[in-house]
Amino acid sequence: MKGTPAGWEHAPLGEVCRVVSGSTPKTGVAQYWGGSITWVTPNDLSRDRAQVIHGGERSLSKAGYESCSASLFPAGSVIVSSRAPIGYVAIAGEDMCTNQGCKTAVPPDFIDSRYLYWFLVNAKPDLEARASGTTFKEISGKRFAETEFWWPPVADQRRIVQTLEDHLSRLDAASASMDHALVRWEALWQSAVEGHLTGRDFPGARDDSTRLPEQGVDDGVLPRLPSGWQWARLGDLADVVGGVTKDAKKQGDSSFVEVPYLRVANVQRGFLDLRSVTTISVPPATARSLRLLPGDVLLNEGGDRDKLGRGWVWQGQVDDCIHQNHVFRARVRDDAIDPYLLSLAANSIGGRWCERNGRQSVNLASISLSKIRLMPIPVPPRGDQRVIVNRLQTLLEGGVRLRQSVQSALVETQSLRRALMTAAFTGRLTGQGTFKEVVQELASV
Repeated sequence: MKGTPAGWEHAPLGEVCRVVSGSTPKTGVAQYWGGSITWVTPNDLSRDRAQVIHGGERSLSKAGYESCSASLFPAGSVIVSSRAPIGYVAIAGEDMCTNQGCKTAVPPDFIDSRYLYWFLVNAKPDLEARASGTTFKEISGKRFAETEFWWPPVADQRRIVQTLEDHLSRLDAASASMDHALVRWEALWQSAVEGHLTGRDFPGARDDSTRLPEQGVDDGVLPRLPSGWQWARLGDLADVVGGVTKDAKKQGDSSFVEVPYLRVANVQRGFLDLRSVTTISVPPATARSLRLLPGDVLLNEGGDRDKLGRGWVWQGQVDDCIHQNHVFRARVRDDAIDPYLLSLAANSIGGRWCERNGRQSVNLASISLSKIRLMPIPVPPRGDQRVIVNRLQTLLEGGVRLRQSVQSALVETQSLRRALMTAAFTGRLTGQGTFKEVVQELASV
């Protein structure tokens, strides 16, 4: 920080506070564990995420404490995770010690614990920048102690903390309100999609003849559709194929052609993320057979269970693009259904169907090509399809605008949080302005 505000002092943190490192007893010695000595790790700091921490997942016995180099420090000390990751911060709510993944600053009487807490929260980027290591970054006790620390008189520290926490709580409330708006929008959107897909707002009697014959899959309870509508299997409406498997050994084959291809990460629910499209070398025949055409519906084959079948409609955004084996392509036959209607059904009704019918391994879920062809899809008459797509498209455009506005506001809120923190520790957060005045001042910097 350039210059020290009037009445403030500064020095390396280790010259102001006592810096304590942690240690871990041998994990295989049962008598070292389960005692009365509180012992915390970065895991405990990340799980709790409270300003004050009162204990960890494990505790030490007197023998365990004496067997290692851990040091007890008093309540009011400020603990920082120094690796995996760096920067979780908490105030000790009682006497305790830590493992080697934490560094602790024990403040003297003239440093308020909450002021030190917020100072170290704000110092996270600096701590990360001064860390070292190959497997994971870590800041040593020496480098932690070298952190430049600024502080005013203790009464001013407490006033700064009170003002800072008041302003941050207002920003937190604003962020929570915006997050809630997105959650409400998502619920309204899903309700509107399923209502339109199943003809909830269409007049007329519901027809029991729309039921699907059994195919050895769990269709759940499919709602009755209006007269003239029908349930159909995905494979009855579209040609569904898998994509190319990458073979690293053949990527140098001179007879192959290099083409862009879509991965699972590109195929999101309701949109395609094309910011990063990689390329692959494949035989020319494969490039021709898997080339995506406008109107193709893309569906994910694997990933988290709640993401099976998610996807959207290809509009020809990238020339000569194909898709990998973890992405299915459904190409509608004979205009049987509007591709957008098909994709909306796959993302909602079909998504839950995939959850019930997919396979689960240790880390990933997947659904086979033969099974996804059995996904049930509601099919309205062609004229109704266009009405439904237009209504949902209008609603979706409004939702996109809402989401963009909220996301922009959330980014601005994060910027204001950082500006508030910087102002607090450079002597510019006086506490004399209203929240609105402070926000206007910081937004103009």
